Amino acid sequence: MGDSGGSVVSIDVERISFGGKEHHIHTNHGAVSVVVYGDHDKPALVTYPDIALNHMSCFQGLLFCPEAASLLLHNFCIYHISPPGHELGAAPISPNVHIPSVDDLADQVAYVLDFFGLGSVMCLGVTAGAYILTLFAAKYRERVLGLILVSPLCKAPTWTEWFYNKVASNLLYYYGMCGVVKEALLQRYFSKEVRGFSDLPESDIVQACRSLLDQRQSMNVWRFIQTMNERYDLAQDLKQLQCRTLIFVGENSQFHTEAVHMTSKLDRRYCALVEVQACGSLITEEQPHAMIIPMEYSSWFLWCWFSEGFRLGTGRQVPIGLELCEAEADYPFVWLVCLVCGKKGAIVPSEVLL
Repeated sequence: MGDSGGSVVSIDVERISFGGKEHHIHTNHGAVSVVVYGDHDKPALVTYPDIALNHMSCFQGLLFCPEAASLLLHNFCIYHISPPGHELGAAPISPNVHIPSVDDLADQVAYVLDFFGLGSVMCLGVTAGAYILTLFAAKYRERVLGLILVSPLCKAPTWTEWFYNKVASNLLYYYGMCGVVKEALLQRYFSKEVRGFSDLPESDIVQACRSLLDQRQSMNVWRFIQTMNERYDLAQDLKQLQCRTLIFVGENSQFHTEAVHMTSKLDRRYCALVEVQACGSLITEEQPHAMIIPMEYSSWFLWCWFSEGFRLGTGRQVPIGLELCEAEADYPFVWLVCLVCGKKGAIVPSEVLL
């Protein structure tokens, strides 16, 4: 069981950012930026983005989707954690600052929860961010009620991935956020259909992401890539997880095989896999509508599972649209495996995919 091992010492900055407040929090593993949206009295949803992204470039599409806004913004207080140096307007991190390990980043999440006085939370992570939050859930099991993971990583890098990351790291180190690195990142995030080809132009979301990548501090991105290139296999930890876990993966994601592998390692009573057709890894931006119905069902069961606090009279309200039922709370979670095609979805048994 992990231990936060210290205390958050201060807030450096607090400012309004797109309707949220940004807090810069000092931890034993460096400073971390957290943007908070919503009422602090509501249950907490913690997010963590992929490499070179932050909350605006990774979760804006999902949260600005009307149906998702109704589900998430109305029912949760959202805490967007950025990887070190990935927040809006970040300064370059000094070369003298130690590069954190994946365990350090997971411990930072615990510091954030301590700072805001949060107990148990739900987590939403994308790819590298999904790995960090899964590791956090493994180290601090009592603090995670549910995981929503998008195109997650769970294994150590393959030699191929390790090599490509090293090439990208060298390009970032010597040339900054150059065209080759941006193209590699866009291929990591999006399917070919939205990246454009031949006479088909890039979609607006890809153009917006390309513009936001230009704003990243290349050395800060380099540091996060170095961290993720040293990650380790979570297979043994996954077997011990008992929080509800909902995994989304795009049909065309580079990490499709890894997402299916991760599902096979989790307890099938508590996990579900959603494959989004004709989509890349960054489902939160490319096809956010495909996440709505599965999240509604998963939130329903998550709330059924940890709603003892509501029944015991804590005074908080049951989330909008989530009617709790004792019989349904005991129903196995694993049935919720969806194949989502466009805006239409079908629920099928987990064995179809696994």
